[in-house]
Amino acid sequence: MRRSHIALALAATAAIATTAAAPIIAQPGPGGPGGRMEMLHGSGTPADVKAGTYAVEPAHTQVTFSVSHMGISPFAGTFSGASGSMTLDPKNLAATKLNVTIPIASVQTTSSKLSEELVSADWLDAAKFPTATFVATSVTPRGPDSAAIDGTLTLHGVSKPITIMAHFFGAAANPMSKKDSVGFLARAMIKRSDFGVTKYVPVVSDETVLVINAAFEKQ
Repeated sequence: MRRSHIALALAATAAIATTAAAPIIAQPGPGGPGGRMEMLHGSGTPADVKAGTYAVEPAHTQVTFSVSHMGISPFAGTFSGASGSMTLDPKNLAATKLNVTIPIASVQTTSSKLSEELVSADWLDAAKFPTATFVATSVTPRGPDSAAIDGTLTLHGVSKPITIMAHFFGAAANPMSKKDSVGFLARAMIKRSDFGVTKYVPVVSDETVLVINAAFEKQ
């Protein structure tokens, strides 16, 4: 998987990755013991990204969280409906502006009962804290197609600094909207207790991995 030369994101906070450009699947490699795991890749290169202001494309942006469930297996859920904007110039990544907002009530898991519990006051309390936000404070290139994005995540009414590692996924004109689009795959780890979400720690792990499939359309 290639790494991102451009800043995402997410948030909360962003982004990982479906994108407005259609991805393709790599050719199958050898299977069985020692065989490599295949990964998706997108279109174009970081050089194809155009400077300007982009809006989060909500239909193809996802934030997935994963925790350790009783030390037995990983368990994941997904937030959707993101909004926000990114202003970037590939020749001056340090000047990138990024903000993303995620509606907490969008959370979905494979258990409808758990999905309902997660929005309750025992967990994320969507009634009191309806959104999570991520605002970037700095972007540092980490190679030709990756970047470290430092910023502030606000979740459950608590704001903390986090770092998101973002990887370029694809850049192309969306054949449906005709808009120039760019996508990223990003990853971060947080401790949910830092944000006051402490239910069942440590039986359900405090460490929470965030994986962001981020799609942006040029405005």
